[in-house]
Order: sequence, then structure tokens, then C-alpha cells
Amino acid sequence: MNKIIILIHCKDKPNIIASVTNFVAEKGGNIVYLDQHVDREQDVFFMRLESEFISDAFLTEDFKNDFKDILADKFEMKWRIYSSKKKPKMALFISKYDHCLYDLLGRYNSGELNLEIPFIISNHTNLKSIADNFKIPFYHIPVTKDTKDIAEEKQLALLEEYKIDFIVLARYMQIISSKLISKYPNKIINIHHSFLPAFVGAKPYHSAYKRGVKIIGATSHYVTEELDAGPIIEQDVAHVSHTYSIKDLIAKGRDLEKIVLANAVKLHTNRKVMTYNNKTVIFS
Repeated sequence: MNKIIILIHCKDKPNIIASVTNFVAEKGGNIVYLDQHVDREQDVFFMRLESEFISDAFLTEDFKNDFKDILADKFEMKWRIYSSKKKPKMALFISKYDHCLYDLLGRYNSGELNLEIPFIISNHTNLKSIADNFKIPFYHIPVTKDTKDIAEEKQLALLEEYKIDFIVLARYMQIISSKLISKYPNKIINIHHSFLPAFVGAKPYHSAYKRGVKIIGATSHYVTEELDAGPIIEQDVAHVSHTYSIKDLIAKGRDLEKIVLANAVKLHTNRKVMTYNNKTVIFS
């Protein structure tokens, strides 16, 4: 069984859905999922389609070539087609916080995440034992102001060597430069400890405590050159009260961070996110 996912966005025009579904049917595909959205303000059409092909003669590359020639060029589509046979490769970047790392590796180990993790990179050695426990290669690449360029060259070399598809910053406490972002546009996922852009800085929960907040949140987004301003993938909140200590806020916040980051990784891995104009369309 061959299964493919088609993602499309283009200027909204009549007959796009019918043209795509007829094309898939003519190629022997059985459509098992289809969802679409039209941004009326921008006049942009979005669609996500999943299709299964029983024939052993089906070749994804041939399907892509025909799709481009027959449909994509005609409707001036921006499009991607993914085969379920290929699991995306995710690199994890970490520093000293372990809660998101443990959560993602636990989900990965249980088979919940449909991906591969070829390696983990860290600018510290504190969490190497976790990588060792999960039998995932660990690379220590220290970063200082003077060595940042050299560190990123080493990171890029590993990413290219292992043919990494996307990167997850599991509380990696370094700013990613344009050099890395340009190589992985909308393919670097970060987790932020609030609803952006509130409570920035080194001690967000201390700031939230001083303000007496009643809701705390977490936001996962793609990394862009503008700090913490990339397209948002997933967000969640939790209600808190005056009875919460700073320690309670941190614990609740870290729970949110784990869940929000894991959901963002799932959405990205399952090809359910489309980005445009620094926004996202998230399909169910």
C-alpha cells in the first residue's frame, strides 16, 4: 500500500478540488482524507489530501511529475507531495532543561512520533546521559560569542551528513542565526514559555508571578530571523490562581511546554501545517 499526502496553496479559482480529485482517481488512488480552506481576505486556496494506491506499479516520482505538468502549472500552485514510506528525520537541539527532551524521547520510544531522530546536539554536556539512555548519538558543540560561527558550521555539517528534514529546539538556549534559518525555512520548531510576546527574558515565570497572572501559556512556532515572531503552530493555556508559588507556576508551565511542543512536532511530521504570510493553516 502506497500512501501520499498532497499539500496545495494557490490563488482561489473554480474547479481546483474537482481537478485534483479526478486526477488522483485517474491514477488509481483512493482518497481517504480531504480538507480545504479559503482565505477570503487574501483570496488564497489551501488543500490537504491523503490518498492510498494499491497498485505495486505506483511510483511517487512519476505521480509528482504528472501532477506538475497537468495540474500544478495550470493553477499556478505551490505544492508538495509526501510519501508515507519516508519518515522525516528530526534533529534535537538542547541545552540544560530536560523536560521537553524527556517528553519527546519518551513519545518517540513508544512509537507515538512517526519520525527518526538521528542525533541530538547540545551546547552543554549536562543531558548527555539522557541521549545515551535512549541510544541516540549526542554531539556536544559549545557556543560562545567568539565561536558561534564555527559552532553553526559544525551543526550544518551534521545536518547535511544525516540528511535532516527539520530541527526542534527543545529549550535550546541560543539564538539561531540567519545562516541556519535560510537552510531550514519553516523547518525549525521552537517552544516559548508564554503566549508571545508576553513575559520575555530569562525568568518569565517570576515576571508572571509578580503580575499576579490568572492564565499562563506556551507557544510553539517556526523560527524566523525576527526573534520569537515566526508562524505559530500550537498554543495552550492553563488557569492559575493567587495560591500558586513561583515553583508551582514553573511546574505547570513546563507541563504546557511539553504538550504544546509535542503537538507541534506531530502536526509538522504529519504534514498538517501550511505557512504563508507568517501565519499557518493547521489541518485536522
